[in-house]
Amino acid sequence: MPPTAEPTQVDHRATYREVLAEPRFRLLFSTRAVAITADALRITTFSVLVFSSTGSALLSAVAFGIGFIPQLSGSLLLGSLADRLPPRALITGGYALTCATALLLAVVRMPVAASLGVVALVSLATPVFHGASSRLVAQSLEGDAYVLGRSLSNIASAGAQLFGLALGGAAVAALGPRRALAVSAVLYLGCALAIRIRLPRLQPGESGGTPGSAGGDGGAVRASLQSAVLLLRGRTVRRLMLAQWLPVALVAGAEGLIVAYAGERRFAPGWYAVLMGCLPVGMLVGDLLVGRFLRPRTRERLVVPLVALAGLPLIGFAAEPGVGVTSCLLLISGLGYAYGLGLQRPFLDALPHDGQGQAFGLLGSGSMTLQGVGPVCLGTAAAAGTGTGGAVALAGGAVVLTAGWILTWHPAVCPRTSTPQNPAMDLSSTPPSAP
Repeated sequence: MPPTAEPTQVDHRATYREVLAEPRFRLLFSTRAVAITADALRITTFSVLVFSSTGSALLSAVAFGIGFIPQLSGSLLLGSLADRLPPRALITGGYALTCATALLLAVVRMPVAASLGVVALVSLATPVFHGASSRLVAQSLEGDAYVLGRSLSNIASAGAQLFGLALGGAAVAALGPRRALAVSAVLYLGCALAIRIRLPRLQPGESGGTPGSAGGDGGAVRASLQSAVLLLRGRTVRRLMLAQWLPVALVAGAEGLIVAYAGERRFAPGWYAVLMGCLPVGMLVGDLLVGRFLRPRTRERLVVPLVALAGLPLIGFAAEPGVGVTSCLLLISGLGYAYGLGLQRPFLDALPHDGQGQAFGLLGSGSMTLQGVGPVCLGTAAAAGTGTGGAVALAGGAVVLTAGWILTWHPAVCPRTSTPQNPAMDLSSTPPSAP
C-alpha cells in the first residue's frame, strides 16, 4: 500500500446518505431509536407507578435509576457473550426480555421491592445485546462512515428520549401507568420481530466476534472478567474510555440539579422543563454540525476544545444567573458533547478484533453507571454547603480539568487508517499504568 494513500483514507469525509444506505445499519439504527423511545416511556412510567403506590419521592427516584447502575456489573460478568453468541439471537432476545419485563410490570401487581429487583436483574443483560448491536454497526460501517453512524445514533437517541418522555406523559394521562407500560412492551415487541425477520443469521465469526459456546473454555463469567481486565490494562483503551465517561457523567450530574436550581432561584413554574431541554437541544445541534461539516482529522483536533466547551459554561452557574442566561449556558454546554465524535475512530482502532462486543458493552454500561452516580455526588456537594449553583460550577471545573488531562495524551490527528495492524497484540503488550 503506498504511503500516500493513508492521509486520504484517514481524512475521507462520509455523508449521512452513505451511512443510511447500509441496510444492516439502517435496521439496527431504526429499531434502536424505537427501543430508546420505549425505554424513556417505561422508565418514567415505572417511576410514576412506584410513586403512586408508595408516595415516596426516594423510591420513585430509585425506580427511575434502577436500570442503569447494575449495567456495569452485567458488562463485567457477562460481556463476553456479545462476542461469543450469534448476534441476531442476542439482540432479538434482548428486546424480547425487555418486552416481557414491561409486560410483567404492567400486568402483575408485585411488591415494590420485587418490581425493583426484576428491573435491576434484567438490566444486567442489557450490555450484552447492546454490545452485540454496536459490534455489528462497527462491522457494517468503515472509516468515517462509522463515526457518522455514531453521530446519527446520538442525534436519534436525544430525539427519541425527548419523544419518549412526552409519549410517557400523554400515555399515563390517557391510559394510566400500567397500560402505559403495556404500550412500551408493544414497542419492544416490534423491535424484536423486526430484528428476527430482517437481520441475517450470522455466526459470531462472520460478524467479527469469536465463535464458541456461552461457556467457552472457562465459563462466561470468567471469560468476561478476563476480557474486561485485558481491555482496561491497555493504556490507550483505558484512557479513551475514561475520556468518554467522565465529561458526560459530570455534565449529567449538573443536569440532575437543574430542578433544584430552578426552585432555589424561584423561576416561574414550568421553566425547569425548558432548562432541562436546553442541554439535549445543544447536543443535537453540536452532533449535527460537527458530524456533517467537519472532516475526520478536524474532529479529532477539536476533542479537547469541545470538552472544555462542555465545562466552561457550567462554571458560570457560580454567579447564579437568571433564567435567560442559564438557558444559554446549558445550550452552549450541550454543543460540547460532540467531542465524542473525535474519539470514535481512535477507540475502534484500539480494540481487539475479537472483543469489540464486550468493549462496546463496557463503554456503554460504564457511562450509564457513572451518569447515575454523578447526580448523587453533586447533590451531596450541594447539600454540604456549596449550593446548587456552586455544585454545578464545580462539575464544570472538573470537566475543564478533564480536558486538560486529555490534552496531555490525545494526539491532534489520529495517524491510523481504518484497518489497525494488530490491536489485540497492542493491548496485551501494554503494561498496566496510570491513566
